[in-house]
Amino acid sequence: MSPQLAGVLQLTALIAALALSYRPLGDHMARVYSSDRNYRPEKWIYRVIGADPAAEMHWPAYLRGVLAFSAVSVLLLYLMQRAQGSLPGSLGFSSIDPDQAFNTAASFVANTNWQSYSGEQAMGHVVQTGGLAVQNFLSAAVGMAVAVALVRGFARSRTGELGNFWADLVRGTVRVLLPIAFIGAIVLVACGAIQNFSGIHSVGQFTGGTQEWNGGAVASQEAIKELGTNGGGYFNANSAHPFENPNPLSNLFEIFLILLIPFALTRTFGRMVGSLKQGYAILGAMAVIWLAFTALMMWTEFAHRGPAFEIAGGAMEGKETRFGIAGSSLFAVATTLTSTGAVNSFHSSYTGFGGGITLLGMQLGEIAPGGVGSGLYGMLIMAVIAVFVAGLMVGRTPEYLGKKIGTRQIQLAACSILVTPALVLGFTAVALALPTPADSMTNSGAHGFSEILYAYTSAANNNGSAFAGLNADTQWFNTTLGIAMLLGRFLPMVFVLALAGSLAEQRPVPETAGTLRTDKPLYAGLLVGTILILTGLTYFPALALGPLAEGLAS
Repeated sequence: MSPQLAGVLQLTALIAALALSYRPLGDHMARVYSSDRNYRPEKWIYRVIGADPAAEMHWPAYLRGVLAFSAVSVLLLYLMQRAQGSLPGSLGFSSIDPDQAFNTAASFVANTNWQSYSGEQAMGHVVQTGGLAVQNFLSAAVGMAVAVALVRGFARSRTGELGNFWADLVRGTVRVLLPIAFIGAIVLVACGAIQNFSGIHSVGQFTGGTQEWNGGAVASQEAIKELGTNGGGYFNANSAHPFENPNPLSNLFEIFLILLIPFALTRTFGRMVGSLKQGYAILGAMAVIWLAFTALMMWTEFAHRGPAFEIAGGAMEGKETRFGIAGSSLFAVATTLTSTGAVNSFHSSYTGFGGGITLLGMQLGEIAPGGVGSGLYGMLIMAVIAVFVAGLMVGRTPEYLGKKIGTRQIQLAACSILVTPALVLGFTAVALALPTPADSMTNSGAHGFSEILYAYTSAANNNGSAFAGLNADTQWFNTTLGIAMLLGRFLPMVFVLALAGSLAEQRPVPETAGTLRTDKPLYAGLLVGTILILTGLTYFPALALGPLAEGLAS
């Protein structure tokens, strides 16, 4: 079987698995976020935190809940890392330096999971399982809660109430993330991923000495790492490490976990707004972009240029032989089109155009299908802008799902999508203008520029993957990347929740013959075009200086 055919078969199996899970999971999440029933463990949690799950919140109160919870999470995770040297199960590792502890705390709470350290050489069992793995659940649940609040803004009328943040947070964790992650961990253990709390031990006898490995609760963290579109690896090699991702079957299963909830949330959206066709339109736009990026990535990485590529069957540099080009390309596109920083290959070693595809996937806003929750609300923001553009073209007041898109709504949507480009381009420019940050580049020219552009693109878009050629463990990068992660995560949430509140207050507008049908393929095509044009106009100059220049020169 040729590598290309193997890639097509993997893609086909992945699509089939996603299609089979789409309806039951999407409907289940719609029931979870629409239910008035509270399970007993949930009642215990509400009692401990002092929350009333039945109390409805307007958008400022909902936002205060999001920000307060996230601020406390950053503080607790920071303190846990600073105290690691005194904690049990530290494996002899010392406490984390202040700048790196801040960067890691901001990273995991913001669902970015950027790592400027080697996990197996820095973090003990308590920090890994009690700190980082816990935030993998909670940060994903926060993103889902914000997405559901925006959906309620479209579904409700003549009220500013968006639900209860604490109820959405707890239900998303207990009823969605925990059960699927539990099953996922069992599957990964069956595939060969490790799950233990062993200490550091020597493995084998090699020339010049032995090699040391430490164990850990890897399978359980790997499951939520992918399911929650987090990405932080237990080991420095991330999902290229055989303890995290042992074989092609586990690799395909991890890709499935990454895409599972983001795609299924489109059905949840359609169910909650009362029109499954609206959900299918959003799904169609996401799927078109994802399939196009996957095809382009496989094409550019399989293209044979030169004897080395011909012997290897394609661009194999930086890729695991047990996954090959197809499994690596599928993984790379899935992680960069979602907010998942997991990698099973090193994106810095991809062809110039291949590296550009990973960059562009993040720069789209990670909305195809995007992160858990963040992908849906990011795509809905783009849907509002696409409706506005269509309204300008025909000279009609734009409407979406029976809500008028007026001045306030388009201002909030525009502010939301402008946050990340401002952070990415601003921080990249400053880093290249100063002498010290440029010293962290291991490559010069277009590739070196791509390293820094990729780092800030990954941070501001809450992805977390790295180009693997930049030494980011410096005070400058730890601090500025941490700031970019926090602003890139929570500033858009401010505008998203404000938009949700303004939509929920409106009276529904009756549909007429002149209303743009947003549940048709024509609108889905307009939505895809709007996304690509906006991103192209915003990032094309930077991409031309980096991956495009490198690709054309190779």
